[in-house]
Amino acid sequence: MAPIKDHPQRLALTGEMHARPFPQLAAPSRVAFLAVKLAPTAVAQAELNALLSHYGAPRADAEATHYYGEMGRFTLKWEQHTEFVTYTVIAPAGRSAPFAASDFNAFPEDWLSEIQGERITSALLTVLPKPAIDEEIADHLRDWFVPESLAVAEVLDGAAVVASDFRIDPAGHLRLALFTDAATGERRIGRIVQRLCEIETYKAMSMLGFMQARSMAAALNDLDAQLTTLMGAMRSGAGTAAEETLHALLDVSVALEALTAETAYRFAATGAYEAIVYERISALREARFMGRQGFGEFMLRRYAPAMRTVKSTETRLQTIAARALRAADLLRTRVDVERSAQNQAILASMDRRADLQLRLQHTVEGLSVVAISYYAVSLVGYLLYPLAEPLGVSKGLLTAVVTLPVVAGVWWTLRRLRRKIG
Repeated sequence: MAPIKDHPQRLALTGEMHARPFPQLAAPSRVAFLAVKLAPTAVAQAELNALLSHYGAPRADAEATHYYGEMGRFTLKWEQHTEFVTYTVIAPAGRSAPFAASDFNAFPEDWLSEIQGERITSALLTVLPKPAIDEEIADHLRDWFVPESLAVAEVLDGAAVVASDFRIDPAGHLRLALFTDAATGERRIGRIVQRLCEIETYKAMSMLGFMQARSMAAALNDLDAQLTTLMGAMRSGAGTAAEETLHALLDVSVALEALTAETAYRFAATGAYEAIVYERISALREARFMGRQGFGEFMLRRYAPAMRTVKSTETRLQTIAARALRAADLLRTRVDVERSAQNQAILASMDRRADLQLRLQHTVEGLSVVAISYYAVSLVGYLLYPLAEPLGVSKGLLTAVVTLPVVAGVWWTLRRLRRKIG
């Protein structure tokens, strides 16, 4: 049997499913995480290779979308996404206190200053063995986080306890704490760390949609007010002409379409990022720890309202745009009806003028018969005057005798010509 021909991208498609392995780390460890939204002209692989060159590590492939390997005394995991790239640097725990600003020094200062992009989020993660007494974890949480915003939960059936307040500390980074059970393997710890970083990254990226929704609220309110005013004018039938109102409605529609084009990608991306956030939280299989709120509950109270604002703004934009289009269609119909009525009036006026012209033509034709007959009678009279004396009649009588036949002949001739022309 001849072998079946493979699709040219079969191996690449299969390899993509395994191209982004989870990091591996043990407790205790420190993790520095950075997510950057690169400039359109930036080359993600060039930024990565600059960092690797700083540590003398092997360079990544020019077309790579992921990288995982040793970088000096650190382990680096790098991923390129559609809108951003992420750097995860793993190091053994040092002597410094957890969440020390020096942990972020894994990213050289000169390299950070030359990145062609903007930081979306950065975080410091501390991975520690889980204490035997939960109160010891509670003591750490009080020292490291803001109690008002603290979210903490036991995940993966007791494999670890994760905590964060999702606030930016004085050093400019988010803090994430991970207390792992002694039986939890390095791969599972790596998966937890990866999911925590993804939750923060996709949360930050989805909040870009919220900021855009909030920034366009004033413009949307203004367009809504303009549309309401124009529709009120249409209903009352007073004010400006229908054509002017139609032009104003079209201007509103164009502005709404521009807003839709500007926000379509961001709102769609926000919806996708929001779904990933909740998927990653669900994958952690949270359980309540010491009666505190978990990540899911935190997102429900703090994050979900922002996402609902984005969805409501998107829906409102679509609704106003649809209203503007319907109003423009109705007004366009009214303008067409008015123009049809004007055209009918013009046609009726043209009919009246044609009728008057026909009557005038008949009058002119009658006058033409009289005029032509007058000259014809004169000519015929001149021809018959020599016969007046032999016949013993006067010229006047002779003229009177030929007048009626001449008039009849002229009338018949003109009528026949008019019929031929018609």
